[in-house]
Amino acid sequence: MFLKGKTAIVTGSTSGIGLEYAKLFAAEGASVVINGFGDAAAIETERAKLEAASGAKALYDAADMTKPEEIAAMVARCHAELGGPDIIVNNAGIQHVAKIEDFPADKFEAIIKINLNSAWYMMQAAIPLMKAKKWGRIISTASAHSLVASPNKSAYVMAKHGLAGLTKTIALETATYGITVNCISPGYVWTPLVEAQIPDTMKARGMTKEQVMNDVLLEAQPTKEFVTVDQVAALALFLCREEAKSITGANLSVDGGWTAA
Repeated sequence: MFLKGKTAIVTGSTSGIGLEYAKLFAAEGASVVINGFGDAAAIETERAKLEAASGAKALYDAADMTKPEEIAAMVARCHAELGGPDIIVNNAGIQHVAKIEDFPADKFEAIIKINLNSAWYMMQAAIPLMKAKKWGRIISTASAHSLVASPNKSAYVMAKHGLAGLTKTIALETATYGITVNCISPGYVWTPLVEAQIPDTMKARGMTKEQVMNDVLLEAQPTKEFVTVDQVAALALFLCREEAKSITGANLSVDGGWTAA
């Protein structure tokens, strides 16, 4: 359990990739703070499972990722109650699919706040605490859309490209403090977020569900398979190891070959 004594905050971690990150960190002994929305009873069940797996504490924090003051408060709570954070994973994300002329302003603002701005505020709050320890791991869930674009996803592509740039910048700022800063760019992972965007894509492109899955989502991935949450989380776990301490400022693709072309 190489993370025993460490503490991780994972945003957007009540389901999908985020919950898988939390599970792997807990399995290696880390205290974990999970965050996100969902059914209270289901969240409590997952929190208790994390605590049982780690033998350490697990907390749930309902901080709204559109509100900088709540992000800062979550980091402060983690520090006060668990120590750390030693690891932060910026995973919170939402999606909306529409042509730019039809894109609602409120959807645009929410995507930028949650997918990009929240990562900046998490880093701002956590980095001073990591610098004091001379150790830290900052991992952000980017996307193949941090490297390439797709139509009807202007806000999401904008946010993910920004996240890749933020990763590089903060890696340089923290390089002499024992802190690494990286992003992982999955292709299409079968999660609630991906499933939820299918109806919008069906409408925008005039396709059936099967056509969207095979001709849009998996069309770009040479493996013709969805990436799995455990594959993404396993890479994040490796980035927390001492063997990965020279990996910083990297954008690591887990996309079935999508961005190789």
